[in-house]
Amino acid sequence: MLNTNEKIIKHKVGLLNLAEELGNVSKACQVMGLSRDTFYRYKTAVEEGGVDALFEQTRRKPNLKNRIDEQTEAAVVDYALEFPAHGQARTSNELRKRGIFVSGSGVRCIWLRHQLGNFKERLKALEAKVAEEGIILTEAQVAALERKQYDDEACGEIETAHPGYLGSQDTFYVGTLKGVGRVYQQTFVDTYSKVAFAKLYTTKTPITAADLLNDKVLPFFESQELPLLRILTDRGTEYCGKVEHHDYQLYLALNEIEHTRTKTQSPQTNGICERFHKTILQEFYQVTFRKQVYADIAALQINLDEWLHYYNNERTHQGKMCCGRTPMETLMDGKQIWQEKFIH
Repeated sequence: MLNTNEKIIKHKVGLLNLAEELGNVSKACQVMGLSRDTFYRYKTAVEEGGVDALFEQTRRKPNLKNRIDEQTEAAVVDYALEFPAHGQARTSNELRKRGIFVSGSGVRCIWLRHQLGNFKERLKALEAKVAEEGIILTEAQVAALERKQYDDEACGEIETAHPGYLGSQDTFYVGTLKGVGRVYQQTFVDTYSKVAFAKLYTTKTPITAADLLNDKVLPFFESQELPLLRILTDRGTEYCGKVEHHDYQLYLALNEIEHTRTKTQSPQTNGICERFHKTILQEFYQVTFRKQVYADIAALQINLDEWLHYYNNERTHQGKMCCGRTPMETLMDGKQIWQEKFIH
């Protein structure tokens, strides 16, 4: 850019020097291929501001009338720190529910002005805010939370007809808690409505896989008067085995639930669970571990249940069936579809 400006300056100064040498402005302009008006504009600029005045001056000026008001800008910044994993479209949707109207592109502009343009920058801003309030994280905790798992997981399309038609279940490794050991999460997601359930365990076994269904999933579908017809899992040992010797398989058989397994070496087949794991990692675990140090699973489960209630009942979802509705709204609307199919 500097070299380009230097060439422009030399060209303009050359016109002025040539006119002085020839003693004829018209002849100099003819040789340089410029008009007399241009010559006198250059000459006036040099007389008033020196040679530096010949640099190209930008005519772009910010239109302050288009600038978002300070109150809305502050709300967008606060929301970015409250929910750092949310993208600009979801931020716009959620703020609209609070009576704050700003477009997704407007959210993006505000983020860029405050160095909040991507998820990592928003996490750093959150960490700085928590540190200012007196909560200090250890180096090991920060290093553990910075690991980006499931960033490139594929999100497969699954054919699903109505709520309860197909559930997706998977095991998610949360991490290691001091004094507790390894922590695993059993996850269930209804592939139609995206209603999700999760429970924490210190082991991953057929019993824990069945316990999630028995404790949370089946009671919910019974309360909604919806049958759970089929469950999709990977080929892990907690899900697969002979019925007579496998607690999970036996539980499915007793409750007349069909079991479907993913293709070998194809985790994207269970993409809905994989995508949910990425969401819960970014929106819950990476945020909550910056705010609190957990000494046991029970405290973490309480906060996890609170987040799941928000996810199912308040958080807008951009999925194929949800189309901006919450998972529970999608499930309630999908009941009508199931009733029609059941009657016919």
